[in-house]
Amino acid sequence: MARHFIDLFEVTPAQAIELLDRAAELKERDDPAHRPPLLAGRTLGLVFDKPSLRTRVSFEAAIAQLGGSAIFFRGKDVGLGVRETIGDFARVISQYIDVLAIRTFSQEVVEELARSATIPVVNALSDSAHPCQAMGDLLTIRETFGTLDGVKLVFVGDGNNVARSLAQASALSGMKFVLACPQGYSFPADFSARFAAVYPGVSLEIDHDPVRAVQNADVVYTDVWASMGQEAEAEIRRAAFAPFRVDEALLAQASRRAIFLHCLPARRGEEVASTVLDGPRSRVIPQAGNRLHFQKALLLWLLI
Repeated sequence: MARHFIDLFEVTPAQAIELLDRAAELKERDDPAHRPPLLAGRTLGLVFDKPSLRTRVSFEAAIAQLGGSAIFFRGKDVGLGVRETIGDFARVISQYIDVLAIRTFSQEVVEELARSATIPVVNALSDSAHPCQAMGDLLTIRETFGTLDGVKLVFVGDGNNVARSLAQASALSGMKFVLACPQGYSFPADFSARFAAVYPGVSLEIDHDPVRAVQNADVVYTDVWASMGQEAEAEIRRAAFAPFRVDEALLAQASRRAIFLHCLPARRGEEVASTVLDGPRSRVIPQAGNRLHFQKALLLWLLI
């Protein structure tokens, strides 16, 4: 059976630490002039239904730096479920490549691919999860504080895919997670129920007051108010989330040591003020860079 990486619900705390440790080791020892070709001859397939910068480039760079190669497919060229069934595609593509990463609108597509493929399948983003982003973020947080245990992360936004994966990542690593969101924009009931079942005794805290939520936070994190596929809701969301903008006044309520994170791209002046995004507490650039190091560790974990 191939090992997959499609949702952090299926990752154990020990596996999460193993991945983070390997990512940190790869980053520390990286020498562009002497990179051992650990995945020489291996091929990564990338199927993207959604546009991407960081996810696509970090995956392509990761496999290249490990000595392998990547093949990129636009979703419309593949036509999953249209030109052929997802199962047929999965079984055929498994004959050509060694690992497949998909960025798509539906978690069900990722899961169906994993059921049919005989190679590892990676969720590079779906409507309900972004596990690669969350694990790369843990690497950034651990580098900053030297530990994850007891660190308080407040996600200021809605219960979107990034927030869900961060909540899971926090449960895996001993962090405290708080979602600060307007009424009606929390986690869906099925996610909350599964979270409670997988992580019994771990609190999934929701607060509708952003100032109260960020008190003593070590990490203040936000994302765009309208994700891809929610463009029709943009104006409604803009009005609902206006009090949840991360500006200097809100960040000042956090711990003195607090850092600011954002998965990018950002809409400056909407979910975050430019003074915060470019400010001394911002770690968004090294955060983006750590996607590369985590994904190198992930590819090795899946293929070796």
